[in-house]
Amino acid sequence: MSARRKRIATTSLAGCFGCHMSLLDLDEHLFDLLAKVDFDRSPLNDKKTFTRRCDIGLIEGGCCNEENVRVLREFREHCDVLVAVGQCAITGGVPVMRNSIMHAEDPLRECLEVAYNASKTVQNPQNLIPNDPVLPLLLDKVYTCAQVVKVDYQIPGCPPSAEVFRIALDALIHGAPPQLDHALIRYD
Repeated sequence: MSARRKRIATTSLAGCFGCHMSLLDLDEHLFDLLAKVDFDRSPLNDKKTFTRRCDIGLIEGGCCNEENVRVLREFREHCDVLVAVGQCAITGGVPVMRNSIMHAEDPLRECLEVAYNASKTVQNPQNLIPNDPVLPLLLDKVYTCAQVVKVDYQIPGCPPSAEVFRIALDALIHGAPPQLDHALIRYD
């Protein structure tokens, strides 16, 4: 009798989908992975809700808005092991640069003014800042995944290489913590 197939869920919060693209770069190793796992809620299979509890949740990106927080908390609730994947999930990545506008009286307002009105390359004659009610409410700053929920493991990189994904997922599927050789995660 074969071992039970693991269930994996993935999502991208305030990220660029680079980590998901790197996961797809597993190429022929994807067949090996798909022999061991089923993907539940994931953009890889376009499932937008959980169908049942998952063994592993992979989170790409940090939290910039209320929807990111809701999704991250939902993943923590539905996944036995939660993994922050990539620098945006671990440190905030490029989106966290907005946090540097802390000297302003209203840093979020200043950030939006710069993004939509004050930059030299912006063409916005009406000086409008998007405020449609269907847009998720922006947070006061960008938060890492670990600042919002308990994260069990981190897989560094921007994005992590396919080889890092292969090694980390193989360990996680077998119930072990990912052991990543320094040569795989150094940046020089």
